[in-house]
Amino acid sequence: MKMRHVRAIAVFGIAVVALTGARGSHGGSCGGSSSSGSHSSGSNHNDSDTSGSSTGGSVTGGSSSANKAVRDVTIDDCTFDAATKNLVARITVKNGGVLDYDYSVTMKFTGGAGGTAVPATATKTAIAVAAGASETTELSTSYPGSGDGSEYTKCEVTRASRS
Repeated sequence: MKMRHVRAIAVFGIAVVALTGARGSHGGSCGGSSSSGSHSSGSNHNDSDTSGSSTGGSVTGGSSSANKAVRDVTIDDCTFDAATKNLVARITVKNGGVLDYDYSVTMKFTGGAGGTAVPATATKTAIAVAAGASETTELSTSYPGSGDGSEYTKCEVTRASRS
């Protein structure tokens, strides 16, 4: 192989490394901005329902190792159970790792902006999730109001850990 071919291949290799290596593990942006701050996963929806159900949810967390458990949680549904008078959140915890973990999740139920809902919390511990598997579970707390629960329109994961 001629020396100019070797140089051309070396320059091409450096260019590829420079273009792909600069992105890191969290991706990059062609628009000049980078992703930092909060990472949002899970569902964030608001559906109206006349049966008194409250839907909507969010999961927040950054890229540090302390927030990995938060990113493993997806909110499937948030409702008011009229039969038990409980606020209920159905979540799925996905363990993409190679080790089995026990998760602990704290959920906060709130109303919309300017709403009358008193924040309520629910915690569930010892959610066992095998490596590479998912587990669906419910968190519930007593309804602190006296109405139909319609003032609760949002739920969010405020804390999650795994051990």
